[in-house]
Amino acid sequence: MMHRPLATAMLLMAITAVAADVRTEAPVLLEYHFHTGERLGMQVAHRALTETTMNGTTQSVETMTDSTKTWHVVAVDDGGRATLEQSVDDVTMSSRTTDRGSLRWSSDDEGDPPPGYESVRGSLGVPLARLVIDRSGRVLERRDLRPCPPSSTGDLVVVPLPEEPVAPGAEWTIPEEIVVEVPNGPRRAVRTRLRYRLETVADGIATIRVDTTVLTPVDDPRLEARLLERIWDGVIRFDIEEGRVASRRTAIDRRVVGFGGPQSSVRYKASLEERLVAPAGGTEP
Repeated sequence: MMHRPLATAMLLMAITAVAADVRTEAPVLLEYHFHTGERLGMQVAHRALTETTMNGTTQSVETMTDSTKTWHVVAVDDGGRATLEQSVDDVTMSSRTTDRGSLRWSSDDEGDPPPGYESVRGSLGVPLARLVIDRSGRVLERRDLRPCPPSSTGDLVVVPLPEEPVAPGAEWTIPEEIVVEVPNGPRRAVRTRLRYRLETVADGIATIRVDTTVLTPVDDPRLEARLLERIWDGVIRFDIEEGRVASRRTAIDRRVVGFGGPQSSVRYKASLEERLVAPAGGTEP
């Protein structure tokens, strides 16, 4: 027979565990809430490895990029449509190749950037793109203000959301068209589909899983090799009350054989992690 103090303690532990993970199966409305003058800071970590084999020789290129990205909410109208400007505040980049060794550069370093990174410093701390989005994350307007540095990957704040309340298990899809240039060949338009699925709603956080499907038949390895970076899966955590993406993780690990002859292959493995941090500079008065 279990002693009463022990039984009471176990009951309290069970109650605490349940309270710490409050889940709901009821439909919830997922939409963005922004405020004029607000600044949202994101920590971004991107890792990529490309291994290319030609005629029995394999070469690899490994890159690592860490950056701080900021979204400035320029204005929000009465309908909830927000005008946002993206900038990159700082960046640390490193690379390692089979034949050239390692290279590292940080925007905090003094002196001129090494070859290949010259344009990055001038792109820091200034608006790179301006978007107008609605409450569901649809991009109504987009204007690129200047070339983005390599660290600026993806649009964290504009993950598309359904317009109606959804319950765990619900899915929605977004069509995309990717224009790909094939070496020694014509440009091709490839249709893809992003499928989003609401996995869980717990403690005010909606966990959404996303995967990519290529809809256009692809029978050319050269074309398939150019698509490697665009076919990704991931997990998004959306803060329902705050109305913004709290974090995102995406990953790719794919290989294509025969893109440059029968003895050729290329493997692309990459990960991207974005995490919302404390507001960058708060809200303007």
